[in-house]
Amino acid sequence: MLKIYNTLTRKTEEFQTLEPNLVKMYVCGVTVYNDAHVGHAMSALVFDIIRRYLEYRGYTVKHVMNYTDVDDKIINRAKQLNEDPLKLSARYIADYAADLKSLNVLPATSNPQVSKTMPHIIKFIEGLVQKGHAYAAANGDVYFSVTSDDDYGRLSGRKLDDMQAGSRIEVEEAKTHPMDFALWKAAKEGEISWDSPWGKGRPGWHIECSAMNLAELGEQIDIHGGGNDLIFPHHENEIAQSECYTGKEFSRYWVHNGMLQLGGEKMSKSLGNIVSIKEFLSKREADVMRMLVLNGTYRSPLLFNDDTLDAAQKNVERLKSALRPASASASGLNPESISAIAAAAETAKANFIEAMDSDFNTAGLSPPYSNLARSSITRVIAEQPMRNSNLYKASSVN
Repeated sequence: MLKIYNTLTRKTEEFQTLEPNLVKMYVCGVTVYNDAHVGHAMSALVFDIIRRYLEYRGYTVKHVMNYTDVDDKIINRAKQLNEDPLKLSARYIADYAADLKSLNVLPATSNPQVSKTMPHIIKFIEGLVQKGHAYAAANGDVYFSVTSDDDYGRLSGRKLDDMQAGSRIEVEEAKTHPMDFALWKAAKEGEISWDSPWGKGRPGWHIECSAMNLAELGEQIDIHGGGNDLIFPHHENEIAQSECYTGKEFSRYWVHNGMLQLGGEKMSKSLGNIVSIKEFLSKREADVMRMLVLNGTYRSPLLFNDDTLDAAQKNVERLKSALRPASASASGLNPESISAIAAAAETAKANFIEAMDSDFNTAGLSPPYSNLARSSITRVIAEQPMRNSNLYKASSVN
């Protein structure tokens, strides 16, 4: 039985889908204003591995990964480059899609974009206003009222009173509570904007994912994923607005990956300590990045340095060597050796399923597969191309 750690309950729970054999999974994608970095690659690979294993276990997976193409960072970057913000974001969307293909990440079932979901976003906000969970300010902004949601803070474990301490309302803001968050931002001069019942403007960050999720997957989903840096405020606010809008549980399981660390710090554009995916791929093969992720535990921080990359490279080489077809001149093995190989392969398969069923414990895969790979007789099991292996397909080391 597959068990998954749920950030919402802080427990490892048996995985049960809303519909038989169907997994609806939404994973927060990137804000497209610059080259994607290997931290983005880590998260993409984590959920690619999860998806591949779910499919290996017989599920059909509807995997949605969005592109945030309307955002303050995009607008500011476009101004710096004197470029149309939507053209800028379209360019980086294409770049990121190419990066994911190079990393052998399966294409998502759909990739919604904020700019193409505006009617759904506006309808969503209108519904929250009508239900008394949001309010329009005199300046054209619309805010979600956090005090209207009795469960606000349950994902992050934060209490509203504690969050309010030290918070303040900026002069230009018209919200009534310091923790209220923007659903719609009134247009500023020279910025991209859309017509709405509250005047020209653009959506806030949090409402975008809720609306795209609703449009693509419906009111309830099985898995919502992303980096653990999104737990608060982004995912907290997604839960609040989605459940206040539909009156239903938003996601059954909340799955969060840890951060990729370089020199002890989270890798991020804002910190300036990034290694782009393109830069990485110019020096290492894509499978090294995947093996780095497989060597770790997805919920924990992952150290990115020459030592961990070299170790991942060696593991990739060992696995590929073991699965390489025997030479045409090989004399073959006797029946006893073939039986031993088959038994070892079945043991490895059982260990694989046991580890992956335990919250996708890829770190638990290393000993049995390393032992199998080190055995010289395992070359025989590679008589078919490596990509035909079911175990390979589940973890996708090519």
